[in-house]
Amino acid sequence: MDPSNKVKVVSLFHKTTEPANKTLVFEFEGTLLRSSSLFPYFMLVAFEAGGILRSLILFLSYPLVWLVGEDQLGLEIMVFLCFFGIRKDTFRIGSSILPKFFLEDVGWEGFEDVMCCEKKVASSKLPRVMVEGFLKDYLSVEGVVARELKTFNGYFLGLFEEKKVNKITPSYEGKTKACNDNTIGIGGSHFEHIDKELFPHFKVYLSKERKNWHVLPREKYPKPLIFHDGRLAFRPTPTSSLALFMWLPFALFLAIFRFIFGTSLPFNVSAPILAFSGTRTTLSKPFNVSLVHNKEDQKSMLYVCNHRTLLDPLYIAYVLNKPLSAVTYSLSKFNELVSPIKTIRLTRDREKDREAMVKLLKLGNLVICPEGTTCREPYLLRFSPLFAELTDDIVPVAVDVKVTMFYGTTASGHKWLDPFFHFLNPNPTYFIKFLERVPESETCMGGGKSRIEVANFVQNEIGKGLGFACTSFTRKDKYLVLAGNEGVYDKKHGSPYLKGE
Repeated sequence: MDPSNKVKVVSLFHKTTEPANKTLVFEFEGTLLRSSSLFPYFMLVAFEAGGILRSLILFLSYPLVWLVGEDQLGLEIMVFLCFFGIRKDTFRIGSSILPKFFLEDVGWEGFEDVMCCEKKVASSKLPRVMVEGFLKDYLSVEGVVARELKTFNGYFLGLFEEKKVNKITPSYEGKTKACNDNTIGIGGSHFEHIDKELFPHFKVYLSKERKNWHVLPREKYPKPLIFHDGRLAFRPTPTSSLALFMWLPFALFLAIFRFIFGTSLPFNVSAPILAFSGTRTTLSKPFNVSLVHNKEDQKSMLYVCNHRTLLDPLYIAYVLNKPLSAVTYSLSKFNELVSPIKTIRLTRDREKDREAMVKLLKLGNLVICPEGTTCREPYLLRFSPLFAELTDDIVPVAVDVKVTMFYGTTASGHKWLDPFFHFLNPNPTYFIKFLERVPESETCMGGGKSRIEVANFVQNEIGKGLGFACTSFTRKDKYLVLAGNEGVYDKKHGSPYLKGE
């Protein structure tokens, strides 16, 4: 360590001997993350922002990166390969994709040390654009000391700025100028990215040995991880990335096969074909409940389900082996064209949408996803109450999906590819659980309940059926977090593109 930095090194950080009101300066990678490799995070950037070709180039360059080391030249190589030519104003991976993978890599032991101090400043070897969103949103740090990337005409050049630009908030900068013994630090044996002008002298505690660190439990997250974006569902280490590129050629053929034969043939034929190709469907339903409409009184069932992927209504139709109609808030023209079931796009005009759904119910069974958008994590978004006014014949349906490689949903990408990405997985699994019909006493017409009370009741029933937590977040909240827009389709560019992309 540079002796001119006036740093005292102590072997272990003892939170019992240091007051919580001290200012903590910690090295993000060395203090919090269980893994010492930064490659997976750059692979995520390369795949999500640059596509399959860029991620393949990064993967092929990994032997060179490993040879020269990830701390110096190797880091600059990965930065260049991942960021060169990427638009700066549309780069949201640091706040919409990486936080999930950072949280899954955080060690419980390091997390406890960091969170015992109220005021925190983080130092990182990663570019600021990759870590700042996570550190401020989830760890509530007051400042991030990280290097900026050069840009030209709104595009990243893939090079670090020669002079580190450490943007500390003005109110906090004044405090750091005067800090001395009231500032402590956690990291490796050195802080390479700490600005000596801001932190001229402070005590440094070496981070604990990471070999035996435990995964941070979900219930210990600083705030719930409800929304995240991106296509990759696994941590792309060098080994798992190799498996990805070996699987892709076969996966492309398999996805096309599943898409064609799983959506174009009758249900009693396509369902076995999908099962033969590796897709799995688990059905659970009450023994004494009829799930299809009664032909004697011609009443149709309204199936209300949570929303996991675009294929939810299709899988419900498969397990019932009956044709259904579905209403959607946003569906690309391509998916609407190839859908094997009747779909109606809602206009978000309450009266018009209500009339359209009433007409569909008169024709047969109807499926609706009142969340209005998909949610990947074990949470339910707020249910729109419009469905409660349509009928008393309501069957809640709890839906869950398990994938291993790709997510079949996106907030900022090409939504028309959602089914294709779902079918790229080796064994995509659907869990469909039909619950008891909503009691007449809990409906609007028979029980005199308000539509909001009915919507909340159905949401709670589905939440209990899945073990998911119910929230009041909406579609708008999701898209503002992940895509920086309200999730409204731009007619000028066609349905596959969202405003703000």
